[in-house]
Amino acid sequence: MGVDLSKYNNSWYDTGGSKFKVALWFIVKGIVFLNPLFPFVGFKVSVLRMFGAKVGRGVIIKPSVNIKYPWSLEIGNHVWIGEMVWIENHCKVTIGNNACLSQGATIMTGNHNYKKTTFDLIIKSVTLEDGVWIGANAIVCPGVICGSHSILTVNSVANQNLEPWWIYQGNPAEKIRERVMEG
Repeated sequence: MGVDLSKYNNSWYDTGGSKFKVALWFIVKGIVFLNPLFPFVGFKVSVLRMFGAKVGRGVIIKPSVNIKYPWSLEIGNHVWIGEMVWIENHCKVTIGNNACLSQGATIMTGNHNYKKTTFDLIIKSVTLEDGVWIGANAIVCPGVICGSHSILTVNSVANQNLEPWWIYQGNPAEKIRERVMEG
């Protein structure tokens, strides 16, 4: 017996917003966030707050950023979010202070149960603690906690927690060396 997507049912899943709110967000997201010609950071932060996101001071959001549901997003102070970052937050994503998500990075809170014929949706929150750097095109999988000042290097995949102050690389990401700060 194989996968039967005709039996897929995620009716249990609640987006956290009404159908109207979700539809309005998709329209606004297309105009303000996904649009590569819309560079107005302060306006983006205000829009996120209007839709229920908690956003700190000094946050930079570059063009072409895809955020699934802002009401499930918490961003600390002085966070940088690069071009084409995808925050796929079916549930809560928390980004600490002074964190950086480089171009094309992906934060995923959803996946599917490949062992079930119904391919059930699985969701788990993601936390990026203070000072975390997610490299370009790197992926953080559902349920992962990236410890304080950890680094996930370019094109790497974190499918388990990252320890504070360590640099991780590869797929799956492995600890390669300690992060040492200068100055």
